[in-house]
Amino acid sequence: MAPNDPKNSGGGFFASLASSISNLGSAMTKSVNGLVGYEGLEVINPEGSTEDAAEEANRGRWKQEDRDGYWKMMQKYIGSDVTSMVTLPVIIFEPMTMLQKMAELMEYSHLLDMADKTDDPYMRMVYASSWAISVYYAFQRTWKPFNPILGETYEMANYNGVNFISEQVSHHPPMSAGHAENEHFTYDCTSKLKTKFLGNSIDVYPVGRTRVTLKRDGVVLDLVPPLTKVHNLIFGRTWVDSPGEMIMTNLTTGDKVVLYFQPCGWFGSGRYEVDGYVYNASEEPKILMTGKWNESMSYQQCDGEGEPLPGTELKEVWKLADVPKDDKYQYTHFAHKINSFDTAPKKLLPSDSRLRPDRYALEMGDMSKSGNEKSSLEERQRAEKRTREEKGQSFTPKWFDITEEVTPTPWGDLEVYQFNAKYSEHREAADSSEDNTDPKSIQFNPWQFQDLST
Repeated sequence: MAPNDPKNSGGGFFASLASSISNLGSAMTKSVNGLVGYEGLEVINPEGSTEDAAEEANRGRWKQEDRDGYWKMMQKYIGSDVTSMVTLPVIIFEPMTMLQKMAELMEYSHLLDMADKTDDPYMRMVYASSWAISVYYAFQRTWKPFNPILGETYEMANYNGVNFISEQVSHHPPMSAGHAENEHFTYDCTSKLKTKFLGNSIDVYPVGRTRVTLKRDGVVLDLVPPLTKVHNLIFGRTWVDSPGEMIMTNLTTGDKVVLYFQPCGWFGSGRYEVDGYVYNASEEPKILMTGKWNESMSYQQCDGEGEPLPGTELKEVWKLADVPKDDKYQYTHFAHKINSFDTAPKKLLPSDSRLRPDRYALEMGDMSKSGNEKSSLEERQRAEKRTREEKGQSFTPKWFDITEEVTPTPWGDLEVYQFNAKYSEHREAADSSEDNTDPKSIQFNPWQFQDLST
């Protein structure tokens, strides 16, 4: 089997990938920002000075008594994965679920259209990797999305030509699956987040597999993103950073992009900066890329040493769209759209995240009701689990099927789910239906058993 065959996705693939990355040579060690003399330093305060440390420590969304109480409760979890073992207060939540946040990758999906259209194999990687970077502006939000209920879904039908569906396919461990498609590409993702609580910060490991297939040539792209660090969870102003490497590999040709996300240094130096190269299958640099993940990305042809070619210029490939000013949850205009009933498709699935009563109550500003509704949903979920165990049944997702494939990732093995196309049949029937039910009137219902009380 060829080493770049997407079917060859066992341990040997990631071992060879790690080996090849370590041997990229001097081109990778000379990062684009390094060429201008930047050196990152360990952060002490990303947005201020040491003089206002006391004031900084009291900033954030917590009242003093709430913060102290929460800190006492959370100390016992230091060093643990707290993905699903801790009940969190809604004060730290945004009115959106993880399933909806997956859909935010589709905001700049036109970059994947361009990757499919181009005849240049290296520009294909420039467009596709810029698409992968474009979502990081949204990922810097300091609010936590709701964990989806088992069986919960989110759908976005024919938005800018893209159909998107995601589903919570497992509760322990928490796993989500997503699929998107238009005339140029298909996107498939299985996600199993893993966390490590470090006291006043948390590391989030993106244990997952993201694959994009470009339809014209059948090219398959594989994405391995960097981890995310959330700082000042309890004390101080919360902020997010994603230091490390993002690697996108063309599994069909062997070309790859390696982009380095600079860690935030003292007083915010280096924060947001991204640089790296597009390499051919022989690991020779062909195009350099540089920019900031919260602003724009640019590219320029380079020589075998990674130096810009004479007569070429840096060209912008992606730029952040205008965003609302002083938005409470730091939402983009696109985030507001995907969270809105105005964009809900015809015959919205009753399991859709928009219908969650706790999410909607938080959106309306009623935190007390949101907390009560969240507790009610979580208790109903536990009741569902007990019923399944009593009946000797297992949960079966509707729109995704588990495969026999277990793929390695830098942070652990992952069971892979695949889109089963049943949603496409459902959406086709729904779109041709004369049912014009107001989606707001639909009761949230992701449940496998319908006769349980909360």
